[in-house]
Amino acid sequence: MTNKIVQIYVFLEDEDVDVWRPVEAELLPSGAYRIISENADPDIDTWQFTTGQIVKCVTKTFEGGSKGLVAVQEASAS
Repeated sequence: MTNKIVQIYVFLEDEDVDVWRPVEAELLPSGAYRIISENADPDIDTWQFTTGQIVKCVTKTFEGGSKGLVAVQEASAS
């Protein structure tokens, strides 16, 4: 069975304002997410979590009212 691919948001560090980058992640059976997107420009964008990391997500309401899943902490694969 293939795991579902979803969009989550990863916080960008070293920015003057809060910036969240949309990335693709694989929903794992544990309910955690494995980031599968590659950072195309790591010299400019410093992601809080990187490709291959498994993270826990929560729903966040962004400015303007839209909602999305944001990565908040590293998780285990199990």
